[in-house]
Amino acid sequence: MEFQHTPVLLQETLKGLRIREDGTYVDCTVGGGGHSKEIVKALTNGRLIAIDQDVEALDAAKVNLAPWAEHVRFVHANFKDLDHILDDLAIDRVDGILMDIGVSSYQLDQGDRGFSYHQEAELDMRMDRSAEIPTAKDILRSYSKEDLSRIIYDYGEDRWADRIAEFIVQARKTRPIESTGDLVDIIKRAVPKGARMDKHPARQVFQALRIEVNHELDVLEETLQKAVDRLEVGGRLCVIDFHSLEDRIVKKAFKKMATGCICPPDFPVCVCGHRPEIQWINRKPIEASPEEAASNPRARSAKLRIVEKLGDNNG
Repeated sequence: MEFQHTPVLLQETLKGLRIREDGTYVDCTVGGGGHSKEIVKALTNGRLIAIDQDVEALDAAKVNLAPWAEHVRFVHANFKDLDHILDDLAIDRVDGILMDIGVSSYQLDQGDRGFSYHQEAELDMRMDRSAEIPTAKDILRSYSKEDLSRIIYDYGEDRWADRIAEFIVQARKTRPIESTGDLVDIIKRAVPKGARMDKHPARQVFQALRIEVNHELDVLEETLQKAVDRLEVGGRLCVIDFHSLEDRIVKKAFKKMATGCICPPDFPVCVCGHRPEIQWINRKPIEASPEEAASNPRARSAKLRIVEKLGDNNG
């Protein structure tokens, strides 16, 4: 399948990165290269580090960015290893970093990945299919009812988590749960008909399993700190997220890094010496225009937050 993925909030992201033609930039989730293509087009003697843990996405990006290949270094890795990636490339600081978090339209549409509840496929859900980690099928086979309920509630925010977990455990006693269709059938039996009117009953469960398989939230806050650490003073970090779990982590991490004095409020003068690492460019997230949301459904839930690295002597 051809890798097609429309970049969300493209112009807003490019403006947020404030690209310099001789700068060094990192796209932590290059995907098919939609954002990266516009970044690298703005460079003359600058460079772009294009990272993705999905080999197929990286291969597609190499094709799409081929005219600018001299300015691009492609890296197959998880963005949680950002510090090691830059160390290996002998890069100390960069001028801008983009993190477009979550699953791409291509991954959802590709039948054999198991991300979509609309297509019949084996329950895999690994972003990096070369990674030796448990798949969604493995999780459904081995997790206890309590653990299944926990991840469905915590990562899927599904009010029917306990009942769905119970139905999964009962179903696997009869036969293995191996396909997306198997799981969707179980979820439909577990969720009362009246609760299925507004949205597909499997959406939140599939999200929860994908997050658990890829440990998406475990490393996000740590990676945000790594990204800020590697920015030049005045460098920008742009983060696009797509659901409330990610957004809460991003907001919390940025709030912590943007905080100055942490002395008790009754202290007359600051004695802690703590200084903010970043300043907000937009406290309120940038969202898609009605026109973009209408033309690209994935953009409807996208939120863009931008911060800028401060110097050591900031106030």
